[in-house]
Amino acid sequence: MTQITVRIESPRQADVVRLVEALDNYQSGLYPPESNHFLDLEGLAGPSVRFFVARGDGRALGCGALRIDPAGWGELKRMFVSPEARGLKLGRRLLERIEEEARRAGLSCVRLETGIHQPEALGLYRSAGYVEREAFGEYSPDSLSVFMEKSL
Repeated sequence: MTQITVRIESPRQADVVRLVEALDNYQSGLYPPESNHFLDLEGLAGPSVRFFVARGDGRALGCGALRIDPAGWGELKRMFVSPEARGLKLGRRLLERIEEEARRAGLSCVRLETGIHQPEALGLYRSAGYVEREAFGEYSPDSLSVFMEKSL
């Protein structure tokens, strides 16, 4: 792969929709519906969300979103790297780009919810400085969820 880019893009593009569908299928295989907190395509395209796509040689290989809460913090949503692109550090690049956008927007911190059956995601977030916290926003405590936060 010669060039990797991470940019804000529309989630409504066909190749990005396929990526989001792959994420939905992956998470649906790990968790029951009540423990999946999907932000749908309409939500991802909303005015309070910045949706990022990682591309290699023009192909959509990963995605992630920053949802900006009116209270002044951000929420990481829909982080995913396609299986064929794992090992290229795209997750870290997406996370760094999302945090950069959160700082630019003047947010105090970035929060996230992920699942206990995703050790790679947990490892990435911990290595990037995220720490566990209680449920936030509209989330309820869930034994299958891990809630995390990083101050900016």
